[in-house]
Amino acid sequence: MSSLYQSMVGVIEKSITPLAGRLGQQKYVIAIRDGFTAALPFMIIGSFMLVFIFPPFSADTQVGFARAWLDFSATYREQLMLPYRLSMGVMTFFISVGIGASLGRQFNLDPVMSGLLAFMAFLMVAAPYADDQISTQYLSGQGIFTALITSIYSTRVYAALKQHKITIRLPKEVPTGVARSFEILIPVLVIIATLHPLNLFIEAQTGMIIPEAIMHLLAPLVSASDSLPAVLLSVLLCQLFWFSGIHGSLIVTGIMNPFWMTNLAANQAALAAGTALPHIYLQGFWDHYLLIGGVGCTLPLAFLLLRSKVVHLRTIGRMGVVPSFFNINEPILFGAPIIMNPMLFLPFVFVPMVNAVLAYSATRLGWIEQVVSLTPWTTPAPIGASWATNWTFSPVIMCLFCMVLSALLYLPFLRAYERSLLKTEAEKAQHTAPLIETARSN
Repeated sequence: MSSLYQSMVGVIEKSITPLAGRLGQQKYVIAIRDGFTAALPFMIIGSFMLVFIFPPFSADTQVGFARAWLDFSATYREQLMLPYRLSMGVMTFFISVGIGASLGRQFNLDPVMSGLLAFMAFLMVAAPYADDQISTQYLSGQGIFTALITSIYSTRVYAALKQHKITIRLPKEVPTGVARSFEILIPVLVIIATLHPLNLFIEAQTGMIIPEAIMHLLAPLVSASDSLPAVLLSVLLCQLFWFSGIHGSLIVTGIMNPFWMTNLAANQAALAAGTALPHIYLQGFWDHYLLIGGVGCTLPLAFLLLRSKVVHLRTIGRMGVVPSFFNINEPILFGAPIIMNPMLFLPFVFVPMVNAVLAYSATRLGWIEQVVSLTPWTTPAPIGASWATNWTFSPVIMCLFCMVLSALLYLPFLRAYERSLLKTEAEKAQHTAPLIETARSN
């Protein structure tokens, strides 16, 4: 066991930890993560409105409350859709500003100005103007990848121009706000002079504007992101990063968020149109089937710890069970510990992967509904799974089944870990007993 542990630590220290560290400190990964975090409140409310507009009742129901809700929704559909269209429908507005502000802060730029510059850069290529109207086709999920690229590009241009002192500098007596406005004049001109002609050129050559061309190029990758191998790979990376002590969830969700939001927008559009939902692997799937209680699906483990034979583990269970309901499991990860603990490595990594296979297969077979709503990641798993799927009941059954299975898979490894701790405690007690007796006799 000692040699196995040393080998595992060696692999983690030489391969996994450096890679995770580089990814976690990458400016662009941080900026993308911050951009989606900034947009999250608007998207959650927009998703909630869509669920309210399309209640989970059969269209031909005659139950009083359900019939009244359906009739109200049908009568005032256009008015009720407005909050959704101005939140989820224009999610790229919030994402581009968030990315620009975060990246600008990392380059020591004014975050407000860099966020607004990123917003303008996105609109320049993704919101064509015709017949006195702006097209909104690429302002939701279809424009996410364009928002990422234009936000990063505009902020880098701003940073490079400022670094080389290519800017308009006013005397110190000028108010700070006015000086900042003039400072960004040249970056605005450069963005317009580069992105607008590029967009016109690509449209002339291909018949597609930039966001349409990007989605055409990324179509295979977006499709692959919704496959079972993509689910398993993202879970595996997240668990390995966490086991090495690095926040793997931030890294993986930072990479997957653009795909999740693109696919969520497609599911919501299908729901509004009354057609089949096309995608399975979304953030609601990740949060409520694969991270029940936090990374590693540790809520069932917390319940097992409550009845542990080891005092230390029982204490950790009492400390960790309530936070685990809300998917916060650091007390268990670092208190048990699970991090860098070879006795719990296998269940920690593979339990979420087993749940992923079961939940993905059940969804593909049509046994459980697909995600149509964005939920807070702290929502308890059964409630969140139902909320994310328009308040259907089958995901609750799936969550409870995954919890029971997770407990069964964790149990033998926990018992082995308990035996090793009890053996160590007995050896320590046996070693210290003669010393205590000697001290008393003296």
